[in-house]
Amino acid sequence: MSSGKLPKVGDEVEYAPGRLAIVTDIREGRPYLRRSAVSEWPAPDSDALPVKRTREERIAAGDFW
Repeated sequence: MSSGKLPKVGDEVEYAPGRLAIVTDIREGRPYLRRSAVSEWPAPDSDALPVKRTREERIAAGDFW
């Protein structure tokens, strides 16, 4: 798990306790999130999004959806 970093595109973040999503875009400094089979939405507070796995960690694990 990576912590203390601002999320980047492709990172897996925890947007609510136990709820994970992927950062798909960053528009005007605001991350946009997506879960499997759910539409994209803007994150309410990017400072409160802990990065669980970076894009690179997800690729290394073969988990890139």
